[in-house]
Amino acid sequence: MKRDKVTQGTHLTRRSITVPSYSGGFAPSLSITHNKGSLFQGRYRTHMSTQTILVVDDDPQIREILGMALERAGFDAVMARDGAEGLTQAKTINPSLAVLDIGLPEMDGLELCKAIRKDSDLPILFLTARDDEVDRILGLELGGDDYVTKPFSPRELVARVRAILKRTGGTVQETAETADRSALSIGRLTVVPESHVCKVDDTHVTLTSTELTILSKLMARPTQVFSRPALVDAIWGPGMVVSDRTLDSHLRNLRSKLADAGCSDAIETLHGVGLRMGPCLGS
Repeated sequence: MKRDKVTQGTHLTRRSITVPSYSGGFAPSLSITHNKGSLFQGRYRTHMSTQTILVVDDDPQIREILGMALERAGFDAVMARDGAEGLTQAKTINPSLAVLDIGLPEMDGLELCKAIRKDSDLPILFLTARDDEVDRILGLELGGDDYVTKPFSPRELVARVRAILKRTGGTVQETAETADRSALSIGRLTVVPESHVCKVDDTHVTLTSTELTILSKLMARPTQVFSRPALVDAIWGPGMVVSDRTLDSHLRNLRSKLADAGCSDAIETLHGVGLRMGPCLGS
């Protein structure tokens, strides 16, 4: 891949790059305007973006590709080269979503996810090698919302970023009255999707955006039995490829968190049929 020489300074340069696609072909060239020197660190800026995506990857080529793809999709992208820098950025810029490479040196993506999850429900998308199934499942169990395997299509990654952000509902503030109207309650369980609140009685339960979306979808139609494909379509959107293990990991984490809060009967499995809400009365 032909690269421009990176120099210091704040002037802008416009250039094109051909991005390898997942299928082995090539995506159309992307054109981006950025500050020289920002390929390895900093922000790809757009004129009308309202959401910022943090990308943490030690590979400068991947940072460059993702920066351009996200900029083209209308996002601002902030780059970090390692886990320590990524954690600092996550705490200071308040991004809408973070893309973390699992294979980071020193503090890897899984450790970074754990550190972020200590005080934030920031949506997280993992980048992982194709054969690292254990890491993918562990990443979801640690609180990741989704993953993309390498090599990847920038278009697929952007689609998954958009799907996650759609599930989180953005950053719109609401009044207490609006929150009350949107609250869902079954038995001892109460969820307010727009405020990202989940409670069993008076105990707050910390959920990832995907876990909250699964629970909200089930609670909104408490008597409906969702087949696994129907649940995947309702959460990730029609046409999105999501493995059974991904869904299982999110459901396992969700059930465990609700059980720890005293609601072990929140989600019922009808074997061979699907899933539905339970009475949420158990301990």
